[in-house]
Amino acid sequence: MSWWAIVAMSAGVAGQRLVGMFWAGPVLARRPTLSHLGDLLPAAVIAGVIAQLTFVSDARLTLDARAVGLLVAAVMVWRKAPLTVVVIAAAAATALVRLLA
Repeated sequence: MSWWAIVAMSAGVAGQRLVGMFWAGPVLARRPTLSHLGDLLPAAVIAGVIAQLTFVSDARLTLDARAVGLLVAAVMVWRKAPLTVVVIAAAAATALVRLLA
């Protein structure tokens, strides 16, 4: 990668952060609905990344034991279980499905 591309990307990231600090902050402060949606955005992005990493393999949809583990984790989170319980239950469910399959 050339140095010009690195410098351009660095300037773009710095500009984006400045716009976020000086423009987006005051706009979101005046609109509580947008502010609430902005608070939910990181969780939605993380959920999308987790789903993509769980269900896609070699550009194909793959439903295997990982899907069962993710489903168990989702139910446990919905039931407001502690994080360690969620992780252990999801891992156990995945291992059980792999053992039986």
